[in-house]
Amino acid sequence: MPTGENAGDWRVEARGLVASAAALIRELAEEGVADFERIAETSATSPTASIGAPASAAVRVGRIESGPVVAPLLAPEVAKIATPSPVSTHPRAGAHHDLDAVRLELGDCRRCGLCEGREKIVFGDGNPNADILFIGEGPGEQEDRTGLPFVGRAGELLTQMIEKGMGLARSEVYICNIVKCRPPGNRNPLPPEVSACRPFLDGQIEAVAPKVIVTLGKPAASLLLDREIAITRMRGSWQEYRGIPLMPTLHPAYVLRQYTPENRRAVWQDLRAALERSRA
Repeated sequence: MPTGENAGDWRVEARGLVASAAALIRELAEEGVADFERIAETSATSPTASIGAPASAAVRVGRIESGPVVAPLLAPEVAKIATPSPVSTHPRAGAHHDLDAVRLELGDCRRCGLCEGREKIVFGDGNPNADILFIGEGPGEQEDRTGLPFVGRAGELLTQMIEKGMGLARSEVYICNIVKCRPPGNRNPLPPEVSACRPFLDGQIEAVAPKVIVTLGKPAASLLLDREIAITRMRGSWQEYRGIPLMPTLHPAYVLRQYTPENRRAVWQDLRAALERSRA
């Protein structure tokens, strides 16, 4: 246990971890989660990656084994979709420069305590003129190492959602998180951390100007809708953020923990609705 001048920082971090674990337990109880399925390990080549659950809650939610996703995301009856469309060319001249300006303003951010433990800032990735913008919660271990969003276990599943579920290349959409630095132990980001990153998230939304926003999980949807929501009840119902249609859906990490046909089918339906809305 740290002593001396580090003791205070340790206590703050410990309180954050406990609060994050308690919040996760309350959320799971709210969603009616009683048990968890394990995904069998079939490969030792893929690194184990953070999926956003607090480290202190790992025993409660079960450890996701390393390796690739071992079953298709989509139910067999809905596994096909129309031919992929070309990269969006709808007119938003200057959006790329706007994103550059947001990133320049973010700089080597020291606006909250997350900067102390990060390796890299994870700003965002994808098409700056994307019709569809995905927003998650925060970077994990692999994201912190690479500086790219959703490249760990949950990222593998998100890529399947986009490429196999929507028939789009991942490079056609834009992906970011509500916070740009990894919370220690993959705990949920704290309100001051979210507030510090909020102007940059809003800047990304304004710069990309998507036709549709897809929020991944409860924290992102709750933030943009400005109220606490139960994601399993809210998912699939159209909302709005600053005039942009918003589709809340399950976070890929939740789908990995509850890898059921019902959850995969629910995500498929949400993404199909988002894709159709973006093409309207």
